Amino acid sequence: MDIGLVLQTDPPAQLLVERMKRAEQAGFTHGWTFDSCVLWQEPFVIYSRILAETRRLTVGPMVTNPATRTWEVTASLFATLADMYGNRLVCGIGRGDSAMRVAGRSPATLTRLSQAMHAIKELAEGRETEVDGTAMRLPWVRPGAELPIWMGAYGPKALALTGRQADGFILQLADPYLTEWMVKAVRSAAAEAGRDPDAVTICVAAPAYVTADDSPAALAHAREQCRWFGGMVGNHVADLVSRYGEHSSMVPEALTDYIKERHGYDYSHHGRAGNPDTAFVPDEIVDRFCLIGPAATQIARLEQLRSLGVDQFAVYAMHDAVEQTIDAYGSSVIPAVSAPATA
Repeated sequence: MDIGLVLQTDPPAQLLVERMKRAEQAGFTHGWTFDSCVLWQEPFVIYSRILAETRRLTVGPMVTNPATRTWEVTASLFATLADMYGNRLVCGIGRGDSAMRVAGRSPATLTRLSQAMHAIKELAEGRETEVDGTAMRLPWVRPGAELPIWMGAYGPKALALTGRQADGFILQLADPYLTEWMVKAVRSAAAEAGRDPDAVTICVAAPAYVTADDSPAALAHAREQCRWFGGMVGNHVADLVSRYGEHSSMVPEALTDYIKERHGYDYSHHGRAGNPDTAFVPDEIVDRFCLIGPAATQIARLEQLRSLGVDQFAVYAMHDAVEQTIDAYGSSVIPAVSAPATA
């Protein structure tokens, strides 16, 4: 199993670059960032520095969207970085949550997202395609350029689109039951579309907080540092509930039940420990959605996720122990989960 690191592009950018270098040295394979240009700094500028100061790390957004930048701009950004540093880029993409809402816009439709994924991949890999009715190609893209497109999804229609079209699936929670349910939905859609279901890369992304022990005090502190994640996921869940209803058979209640006490969301606290809009998130959801506890506990969960088809776990490190988590994963977790899976 690959292990990735997800950070926000808070200033100073050099600190993020140093943490990505530290992660590569610890054995992490991927470096991801958020992409909300109002809330944080522009990620593609920083990717150039990360790629220049690392040698193996694959870099990309978790996730970009079809509307912040035009599709030819997004493709050109990726293709330029690939031309400079090789095929070390991956395009994580979704409908858009924080990036769109803080700019007063609505997330993109799935139809628009599908069109964008196709256009960005075609352009970044040097092929001609249409963008809003105009045929275009990036003539300077070298042969052999590759840009995997990994789509973030939760709902049934988005999961189906992921299986039909995307190279990878990003699931932002680490609950084994929901992971199994959603991976099956993606792989079934891929098979129905005539694709190889196993060719779709599965990436689970969630906060991880490695504690020295499993004492109540240590676990309680870790939960408070990661409770924000339940609020972030809750934004997407609220969209699903508004679309499908509270008790729809199309969406598992294991995903939707916990947002009943949710009352709005302030994006100025988005993705940050201590977010006041996440008081509705119970400990049980933190424990299910995140990896909390000693390294051995986290290894056991990761092995369970790997048995469900997960190829990468991406660590959200938005808490008070970023370097400690990187180091703990490098010394204890990565060596364990990088070994071949046991029967």
